[in-house]
Amino acid sequence: MKRIDSALDTGSTEFQANRLHNLALSRALHEQQAAVRHERPARDMERLARQNKLFVRDRLTRLLDPGTPFLELSTLAANLDYDGEVPGAGIVTGIGIVSGREVMVHASDASVKGGAWYPLSVKKIVRATDIAVENRLPMVHLCDSAGGFLPLQAELFADRHNAGRIFRNQSILSKMGVPQVAVVLGHCTAGGAYVPALSDYSVIVRGNGAIFLGGPPLVKAATGEEVSADELGGCDVHTRVSGTADYPASNEFEAFAIARDVVAQWKRPTKAEVEWQEPEAPLYDPAELYGIVPRDIKVQFDMREVIARMVDGSRFHEYQPAYATTLVCGFAHLWGYKIGILANNGVLFNESTQKGAHFIQLCNQNRTPLVFLQNITGFMVGRDYEKRGITKDGAKMIMAVAGSEVPKFTVICNGSFGAGNYGMSGRAFDPRFLFMWPQSQIS
Repeated sequence: MKRIDSALDTGSTEFQANRLHNLALSRALHEQQAAVRHERPARDMERLARQNKLFVRDRLTRLLDPGTPFLELSTLAANLDYDGEVPGAGIVTGIGIVSGREVMVHASDASVKGGAWYPLSVKKIVRATDIAVENRLPMVHLCDSAGGFLPLQAELFADRHNAGRIFRNQSILSKMGVPQVAVVLGHCTAGGAYVPALSDYSVIVRGNGAIFLGGPPLVKAATGEEVSADELGGCDVHTRVSGTADYPASNEFEAFAIARDVVAQWKRPTKAEVEWQEPEAPLYDPAELYGIVPRDIKVQFDMREVIARMVDGSRFHEYQPAYATTLVCGFAHLWGYKIGILANNGVLFNESTQKGAHFIQLCNQNRTPLVFLQNITGFMVGRDYEKRGITKDGAKMIMAVAGSEVPKFTVICNGSFGAGNYGMSGRAFDPRFLFMWPQSQIS
């Protein structure tokens, strides 16, 4: 593949102004993420300490293999909702390494409202389990939840992608033969009780862990029976009597050791065959991306400059380079894996939609995963373009995206407007992952 010849002037005033602007946005994002991950009221952290519970971030440290990456998902979910009192939707999800195996982790954050599920908590868990199903990822559930947040229960329960979808997805994983382990570190109440019950393995901590469909107050109200949480659904009840849980643990440290040992027994999955070669760093410095993306979202930039700082060796085999130039298509390698790239360099005209649809079909023919780099104002409008069939041609590209059988990954690099979001594999078209840069906008 030919190397991209960059025309970027890193010494220009425009580059430096863009760089400073985007670095400031990046810092603000990282500060927000740090606050979500670590800042909690002292009373909540003291409560965890009194209960001999670890903070969710410390739990992840005990679970994951030391020094391995953790791809955290949906870090800022719910941050502008619920009066800002439910950072991260009270849930941590992400892909990490446990005992050398890639797993999806779903962890309750008991420092946030006792780990109660809000509507956006449910959405975040559903998304994590969707990813696990699509990518055949085993799951580790760290359970410590007060159950559904009852004042908003009407938004939690019955619809297709509400709480029932979590348990549906767990069942689908079981049907697919993809293993799951639950570590019960606190209460699993009502629907949350099904998380360990639907897992292949479950570990429960004596004293803190409990599994029950109805907690002690509900049992008393419904039946008049007075019973403690431990008597109702604690460690000994479920490991000695009911068999609902498999392994007792005396504390959280032992529970994580058992869970890691369980995961170590799982068969390593066979990966899908994708063309691969030794990875190579880009020829151009990826840090220069900060100076490429403009401060004003209405200002155009050459997406080839972005590609040159992403792909191995900055090498790119461009498809139809002289035709329909507002859509850049071509082949490259990313961390050694061959990919097909579709990148916006302007509005989508009739010719560019046809080019995009054809390239998607070629990638499917060749079993090449697709990466969409979005900076799109939409499909072109106007009388002449309607006469030429822009709606029809746009529909062809949308159909090619929807019908694609290879993995799709989408990065919103700047703007994502109108039906251009659809043609470039927006969320509705099921990309495996969708990444959004800090300055980006969708409308």
